[in-house]
Amino acid sequence: MKVKKRSSGGGANWMDTYGDMVTLLLCFFVLLYSMSSISEENWKALVMSFNPEAQESLTQSPGGDGPNADADEGGGPIVPGAIKQEDIDQMMDELYDKIAGLVEENGAEDQISFFREGGKIFISFNQAIFFDGDSPVVRPESKPILDTVGKMLEDCQQAIEEIRVLGHTAQEYADHPNRVKSDRTLASQRATNVVIYLQEHTVLDPGRLISEGIGQWRPVAPNDSPENRAKNRRVEMIVSGKDLEHSMPNNISKFESQ
Repeated sequence: MKVKKRSSGGGANWMDTYGDMVTLLLCFFVLLYSMSSISEENWKALVMSFNPEAQESLTQSPGGDGPNADADEGGGPIVPGAIKQEDIDQMMDELYDKIAGLVEENGAEDQISFFREGGKIFISFNQAIFFDGDSPVVRPESKPILDTVGKMLEDCQQAIEEIRVLGHTAQEYADHPNRVKSDRTLASQRATNVVIYLQEHTVLDPGRLISEGIGQWRPVAPNDSPENRAKNRRVEMIVSGKDLEHSMPNNISKFESQ
């Protein structure tokens, strides 16, 4: 009786399948790597091969030209129709004219003064408009004025670099200055409360709203009479227009890196 010999080659067939799978995986990862570093021209050609009717459109990235670019560094394609410096200047002109109209319509020449210089609009509000004596609380009757000014600022916010609100006090006694803590606190609280009202009642960018307490240290008149001290008790608003050639940095690290 003959004994059949077993085939010794059939058990290794699985190696062929495994080898094919590894080769396919290697090709797949090579393809992924090549796509990750594909040039803009090759990518366009690839897209057009799938969709010949595709049209190129420009978009502005938040920063840089790559997926890992720093969002603070700028760069990237320019959006067609983006705001120009002449548009900014025109909007600032319109804002100035609106403020002049507000003052004239309300007969507030003695309470609101303003001027323009170097791309900035300076507005000074007498203390009596917003606050009672020694109080940081915004008066209810002054809120319509803030609403009107806030709407004006909203209408041209594309042109605004920042809105700085300064609180000022007056030296109460001629022979010695005010107490530092109370003076600075009152000035800061008044400026802050104006900024808070604007932030809560407008869509202005909060990052462009800044409050500062100056106190008694920048008077516009001698503190030798009640009338002059009333002039020194004021809230100032400085509206800075954007300068596209010399834009302001977003944070202090920009200064440190220079």
